Amino acid sequence: MNLARNSTITTWRNALFVVFMINGLSFSSWLARVPAIRDGLGISTSEVAALLFTGAIGAVTGLIFSSHVIAWLGQRRTILFFGLLGLVGLAAIGTSAQWLSSYPLALVAIIIAGAGNGIADVAMNVEGSSVEREISRSIMPWFHAFWSFGTVAGAAISAAMSFLGIGIGWHTLVTALALTPVLIFVCRFIPKSSSATQQDETKTTTTFAERLGVWKEPRTLAIGLIALGMAFAEGSANDWLALAMVDGRDFSNGQGALWFGFFTLGMLSGRIGGVYALDRFGRVRVLQYSAGLAFVGLALVILIAHPVVSAAGAVLWGLGSSLGFPVGMSAAADNPRGGAARVSAVATVAYGAFLIGPPLIGYVGAQIGILGALWIVVALISLSFFAAPAAKPPLTTAVNA
Repeated sequence: MNLARNSTITTWRNALFVVFMINGLSFSSWLARVPAIRDGLGISTSEVAALLFTGAIGAVTGLIFSSHVIAWLGQRRTILFFGLLGLVGLAAIGTSAQWLSSYPLALVAIIIAGAGNGIADVAMNVEGSSVEREISRSIMPWFHAFWSFGTVAGAAISAAMSFLGIGIGWHTLVTALALTPVLIFVCRFIPKSSSATQQDETKTTTTFAERLGVWKEPRTLAIGLIALGMAFAEGSANDWLALAMVDGRDFSNGQGALWFGFFTLGMLSGRIGGVYALDRFGRVRVLQYSAGLAFVGLALVILIAHPVVSAAGAVLWGLGSSLGFPVGMSAAADNPRGGAARVSAVATVAYGAFLIGPPLIGYVGAQIGILGALWIVVALISLSFFAAPAAKPPLTTAVNA
């Protein structure tokens, strides 16, 4: 009986690994090709910022209601439906940029992709917290490692497409068509309920008022600040690192995508090793060390033009940014009662920075250059450092510190 249950949980966990990877690959497939989107639409840096900002508004609006969407549809159906919606948006981004050269259609496509991927991402994290409770170990960084693996793969494919001269339209369309059947297949192995057992489902079900009430909890809001700072660091790299290297260091589009790949490689490495670091040092120390690495890495990217040092800085930036969001998810879910709503609240706060923050970099960058605007990110990383003690587990919770 235990063997069958363990097999079910393992299959559930592995299916979720693939879902995270698909989400990351879809996300980075167009973000690594922001220069191609800009060139296809014939727009300026400030107009790129406007494109990202307006899309972010739609995505964040969806995120605000994500916990209620999950309560209505269930986690599996939310992951599937909004994951597919994100793939539709991905294909439409490339189509609107390469073949239609339509700014309004690109705007709508980015709203669709952002809302789809964002809401699916919240549901994925809630599902990941359910897996953690089943196995009594914080493995959220591993889920996010698969997301980072997807972004590394997406960035590598994007760099290859750029070097080979393949347009973003064919690139995004083929990617979306290839990922769709994979997502449909793996979602079959995610339980219909929010956890593997009916008992846990009853324990974690909340009312509408209870889901709203988590926004008044000081610890939840403080955890949100941790995730906010690190999500800002991650989101700024996703949206602007490639373009910063192209415009600020006179790199080619392919080289800019490669630097984004260095960043995502750092993210992946940090998330693979993050579980073991958390086991040994605990959440608070790991979060503070991570903030320090991100600070140093970002400063190197901004200040040093030498390509080897700059590449090392991009890796450190990714390494330092890797654990803030997944550890925030684990901390939010310490208490099973209302854990889904808290995870959704922290994810919403974090993705507010993740989506709205980078366009701010664009607006400032239009005035002083993108590299100079990245000092804003340094300030937000400092915020995460000082908020880190909020991630310490409550004394009544048997979760690794």
